[in-house]
Amino acid sequence: MLTFQLTPIPDITTERLVLRQIHHGDADEILYLRSHPSLMHFIPRVRAVSIEDAKELIDRFLKLAELNEAINWGITLKGEDKVIGVIGYVKLNAAAHRAEVGYMLHDGYHGKGIIREALAAVLHHGFETYHLHSVEAIIDPVNVASEKVLNHAGFVKEGFFREAQYFNGQYLDISVYTLLTPFRNKQDNGK
Repeated sequence: MLTFQLTPIPDITTERLVLRQIHHGDADEILYLRSHPSLMHFIPRVRAVSIEDAKELIDRFLKLAELNEAINWGITLKGEDKVIGVIGYVKLNAAAHRAEVGYMLHDGYHGKGIIREALAAVLHHGFETYHLHSVEAIIDPVNVASEKVLNHAGFVKEGFFREAQYFNGQYLDISVYTLLTPFRNKQDNGK
């Protein structure tokens, strides 16, 4: 079984981005992301309504990393420290060498390839550093933008599950996408 060492949370740098640890100084940005109706439309979580809610969420992110259960990075543009999004492994399954990835981006930065770039970096980090075998993403089936991001990254749609989640008094459909490690040794799989 794998073991994860998620802290200290490392910075991940790409051509345009720095993915870094989120801290209380990011509470205004986290509040915006987690309270914005259109950004939260496809995320079945209770919306933040106050700075205190945002700080509690940040504390939860940090605690989950300390417990080696999940890791989230703030997405920033190089040369700017303002968090414009969040990406991370929202669930880790050491026994299965598997993780679930999740992400969200400030609406002012949509359509610029930022999530694609951040996702590629987080996937590389997960496969190389955490030795993951597979990564899954669970999305709302009508979230076309997220579906495009996942397809671009090489994910394969594994399934569609009707009314598989219950949130806010409604049953929600989900689609599950999976990416297997590009670094696996085919001999290990009997191929």
